Amino acid sequence: MSEPRLSVRTVAVDETEPLIPRTDPRNPLVWLRRGEGIVGLGEVLRIEASGPDRVDDAAAAWQALAERANVHDHVGLPGTGLVAFGAFAFADDSEVPSVLIVPELVLGRRDGRAWVTRISLSTGDDEQAEPSSDGRGRRASDEPEIPEPAPKRRVPHVEFRPGTMTPERYEGAVAEAVRRIDAGEFEKAVLARQLVGELHEDDGLRATINRLAEDYPDTWVFAVDGLIGASPETLVRVDHGQVSARVLAGTTDRGAGEASDRDRAAALLDSAKDRAEHALAVASAVKRLEPHTARLDTSPEPFTLQLPNLWHLATDLKGTLGDGASSLDLVRAVHPTAAVGGTPRKVALAVIAELEGFDRGRYAGPVGWVDGDGDGEWAIALRCAQVDPDGTVTAYAGCGIVHDSVPASELAETVIKFKPIVEAFGG
Repeated sequence: MSEPRLSVRTVAVDETEPLIPRTDPRNPLVWLRRGEGIVGLGEVLRIEASGPDRVDDAAAAWQALAERANVHDHVGLPGTGLVAFGAFAFADDSEVPSVLIVPELVLGRRDGRAWVTRISLSTGDDEQAEPSSDGRGRRASDEPEIPEPAPKRRVPHVEFRPGTMTPERYEGAVAEAVRRIDAGEFEKAVLARQLVGELHEDDGLRATINRLAEDYPDTWVFAVDGLIGASPETLVRVDHGQVSARVLAGTTDRGAGEASDRDRAAALLDSAKDRAEHALAVASAVKRLEPHTARLDTSPEPFTLQLPNLWHLATDLKGTLGDGASSLDLVRAVHPTAAVGGTPRKVALAVIAELEGFDRGRYAGPVGWVDGDGDGEWAIALRCAQVDPDGTVTAYAGCGIVHDSVPASELAETVIKFKPIVEAFGG
């Protein structure tokens, strides 16, 4: 059986807005921030991988597919041409597969320009040629049909309940992690818990995604294979040899008023506990990215990142690739960061598996997109939920545990972090 070959054509269009209402309500593919990005419809093929080599295996399969593809890209912006939406499992032994999904249709907006990409399986050598002109100096497929936006629907109402990691168990796990940190076993581990509910409305996912995009415009709003969320943390972005990332670690809730809010941000910036946790996460990212870069710069000092429901300590990393690595190569190198795993990495991951006691699936794993050249944008799947085919919705939130973490405070922080996804499902 011959290997699949893809035919890809991207053309400029006048407008693709609104993007989210044009997505498939049952299987949305979305990657947006501040109203710009890409959405996908349909599925030409998917690449699935599991185990410790899941990113490498998916990257190799993707590269082989991209090399065989016949691409005509008349726009040339990030997200045009051949692209796949992806979501990877957090843990090496996860039972949830990692996926790269190639859609049939991609609608995109960036820098004031809009485009449509059609992707199909090639049927023969005739796919090598550009479509013929319609006699008016314009190719017949230059103005492809764009799906009409669906009517706005109400946000579904999902009643969430604690998962296997109850609030009481979570506080106990935090206390045990602190005990082991104080005993010198490791420096930091990120512990998460889940909330579980049931989705009954057929069209609920589109309304949920739209709610996230409206309420959290400065995050990466994503939907890939049932994984839906709004992440503030850029794992890695690669664009024509330039690489960037944003590290978040250290959190506090917003103040009730303007003065209180400023005080909370200042207290976070001055917090020895939060700055120590943040420094571990930055050091982890730099250590993993530096071998692939000719230059890598970081923010001189952490800064406070304001979101509607909380403050984060943040550091930006920017540099130039030195070894031609693709975005998936860097995903493999940096995942899991200390911001979602811990330090030292191997010990922290073992502690997470033991104390959490559940499969994270794709929570805290890489989510994003990759193009045929290997460029792409990837975030860490945070403030998210996995929607299974049977309608089960599992939301996740976690906190970095260090030596002076207080169990009740960490539990309260998870409540804050659950807020975006719980409210997006009408909770």
